[in-house]
Amino acid sequence: MTTATGRHIPDRLTSPASRALKSWEALLLIVAIAIFIVNSMASPYFLDPWNLSDASFNFTEKAMIAFAMAMLVISGEIDLSVGSIMALTSTVMGAAMTAGAGTPTLVALGLGTGLLCGAFNGLLVARFGLPSIVVTIGTMSLFRGISYIVLGDGAYTGYPAGFAWFGQGYVWWVITVELVIFALAALAFGILLHRTNFGRMVYAIGNNATAARFSGIRVDRIRFILFLLTGLMSGIAAICLTSRLGSTRPSIASGFELEVVTIVVLGGVSILGGSGSIIGVVLAALVMGLVTFGLGLLNVPGIVMSIIVGALLIAVIALPRLWSMLSRK
Repeated sequence: MTTATGRHIPDRLTSPASRALKSWEALLLIVAIAIFIVNSMASPYFLDPWNLSDASFNFTEKAMIAFAMAMLVISGEIDLSVGSIMALTSTVMGAAMTAGAGTPTLVALGLGTGLLCGAFNGLLVARFGLPSIVVTIGTMSLFRGISYIVLGDGAYTGYPAGFAWFGQGYVWWVITVELVIFALAALAFGILLHRTNFGRMVYAIGNNATAARFSGIRVDRIRFILFLLTGLMSGIAAICLTSRLGSTRPSIASGFELEVVTIVVLGGVSILGGSGSIIGVVLAALVMGLVTFGLGLLNVPGIVMSIIVGALLIAVIALPRLWSMLSRK
């Protein structure tokens, strides 16, 4: 229907199913299916169940952090120190292992170190009002620098056999422990962001922190909690990665920051804050995992994969703005 002013009004409201099909998440699902089909045609080894199980290692550890990072970015903040938190966490666990600590102690130290690093970032941002991007660039160098001071060119090896279960164990058939942790984390963060008052306050802060503060929302407290969650998930990812590799080096998890942010932005989370979903992050993690695993099967060098990840990040940020500019013409 067209009004007297010439404005078009649709005859019926768009259905939820129609909106879902036009969503960013639907596009990611289509892309994931397309990549899966292309990979299966490009390599005869891709569809092997054990190969697909191995493919999950390309995204599970990064996605664990990406769930917490997504909430942090939605709130208008960012943490670029997550890879360095993993390095420091792994170093602390390695030092404890050489002192004779068992698996329960190593896990507790991993979680505790991640939380302490997150608390340090959160304190500087929430309590002292420092920009998160500046703070976390600084702590990115600080945390990894401590690992290099402790280890130098050396490495910690010889972790207990029980510790290997987190990164190398299987729950059933080809279902890895890491994949189960990934699924549980996705469910937990999905509920936290989309089904609780806490999640609604995160969106409110990301859209307008000043208005949220005047509405009675404890903005600084929520930001601090979000940094705690990011540190905690970095600690969990460090436990899984260290367990899977069976060793600790100061260079562990190098470049994870870029890949985690890429997963978050590719998942439809606005880098400016205020919008995004956990299901989008899950799908983006699958897309990233399928791309890197498929390229690996084709023996594409790692540096080329890094170029692709960087180009993908730029494209995901630039395309929506470019589309908006073109649609105005």
